[in-house]
Amino acid sequence: MRTSVPSVVLGLCSYTHDSAAALLVDGELVGFVEEERLSQTKHTRDYPRNAVQWVLREADITAADVDIVAYNFRASRYLAAVPGVAGLLRSVHTRQRALPRIAGFTKVALRTARRTQALGELFPRARVRSVLHHRTHQMYAFAASGWDSAAVLVVDSLGETQTTTISTARQRAPGWPQVRTLRALRDPASLGYVYGAVTEHLGWRRGDEEGTVMALAALGDPARFRGLFARAVRLSPNGFSLDPALFPIRVLTSGYPRLSPRFITETCPARPAHAPVEQVHRDLAAALQERTDVVMLHLARRTRTLTGSPRLCVGGGVATNCVSIGRIIDAGIFEEVFVPPAPGDAGTAIGAAAVTHLDAGGWLLSGIAGACYLGPSFPAPEIDLTPWPGLSAHTPEDPVEHLAEQLAEGRIVGLFQGRVEAGPRALGNRSILASPLNNGVIERLNATVKFRESFRPFAPMVLADHAADYFTLGQSAPFMSMASGVTDLARAHIPAVIHANGTARLQTVTKDQNPFVHAVLEAFKRRTGVPVLINTSLNVKGKPICGTPRMALDCLASSGLDALLLEGRWVTK
Repeated sequence: MRTSVPSVVLGLCSYTHDSAAALLVDGELVGFVEEERLSQTKHTRDYPRNAVQWVLREADITAADVDIVAYNFRASRYLAAVPGVAGLLRSVHTRQRALPRIAGFTKVALRTARRTQALGELFPRARVRSVLHHRTHQMYAFAASGWDSAAVLVVDSLGETQTTTISTARQRAPGWPQVRTLRALRDPASLGYVYGAVTEHLGWRRGDEEGTVMALAALGDPARFRGLFARAVRLSPNGFSLDPALFPIRVLTSGYPRLSPRFITETCPARPAHAPVEQVHRDLAAALQERTDVVMLHLARRTRTLTGSPRLCVGGGVATNCVSIGRIIDAGIFEEVFVPPAPGDAGTAIGAAAVTHLDAGGWLLSGIAGACYLGPSFPAPEIDLTPWPGLSAHTPEDPVEHLAEQLAEGRIVGLFQGRVEAGPRALGNRSILASPLNNGVIERLNATVKFRESFRPFAPMVLADHAADYFTLGQSAPFMSMASGVTDLARAHIPAVIHANGTARLQTVTKDQNPFVHAVLEAFKRRTGVPVLINTSLNVKGKPICGTPRMALDCLASSGLDALLLEGRWVTK
């Protein structure tokens, strides 16, 4: 074991989207939280002031005690796009954007350098270290798995110039992960770029509502646009490439559309956000998802060939596509697949801190493997309901049994307990729970609780020991990141959790992972015979998951929730 001690490392994701902060003290992860859970601004790109203040308080230190600030982008690496300008100028499809593209990447490089310098001014004793973006994804995905060795596949929209990396990873010693990149694809070959562009074209917010398009895909026929996407996203021995005649090359400046007039002519006009969803939109979403699955399977096979590893960790924004992850598992390419709880950019705050800590010769890492409940907790909040005059509260004698009884009787209940989850999924600490046995529960959840599209599905949480009775995934899924097939028992008893494509994005729950939720599932099973509950995030459409009691009470008061169990207090209206 190494004996040098760099001690306090603050990891930051900031100024792009999904701002977050993570803190390592002597290699131990003290805490991690996304800024949106405290600021109430979804996907905020602001400096994560609230998140930083919380992690420092959690460690009982100040900004002056931080030794290293680890940032999740490296400014100079944006300039790697510059040498490619000559090739772009030679092609009729890329010529017009070539110089604006290089200007945009150069501008972002300079802006990132200024932001990195500004971070140093906030922490007077700290050194600032910039970490290659994909390296932060790789490190977090592998460290969170807790495995001795694995392959790592990172797929996102853009990290400096990288969009896809294949790596091999191993533990040099327990808590000492090492990751080595074997292959990298660079922009403009970007699967995240494609998915975001079509999401925006279909009338949803790019970088936020790709999951809505993934859900819509189950209602469409991919055959209608299959040929188009096969031309647009072409497979190659080393990965894939994009046809710039359909997906114009990226320019990091507003005013440059991500879809070409030819793509629009061959598909449909852009759908306004509140316009009806037509069959052509369903079919376009279906073809997009199908091609995403094809590319992800191709990349997974390439990863297995290059690394020889029987285990795969997946990170990056595209790793949140649970359908594609489920396809990789079903294909049997790997014996086991792992997606960390925060695979998108927020999680790179942890990855940046871990990389920097180890590079500086720090103590072995701890507190990352298998951890998802990493944010603030409010164990005994004072509940002043004055701002919500319609609410009232009492303390049930046995919160577990009371909650299970209310759910069995058909009520939809918010659950706020313990530390805030990391990542985009509520995993039982900031959740909305409902019985999957009630007729019309999905319609009610979408229409009156979440205020979202009627075709959106809801995920099941299941006792891990009973998962195989209802789901065919064949492995654990603690972070609700994988779509699974279902059994005849599930079709017969819990059809509410099955999406139109015959899958469900499940969360397997063990007693060690979440004792309270495990006890609720057991109590619900005793009453109904079914160890499954519907679990969705404690928020409404357009709002972040509720990170504080005030946010949770606002959610109860402004939505169709029947009640909220807030740290053992039963709040109703």
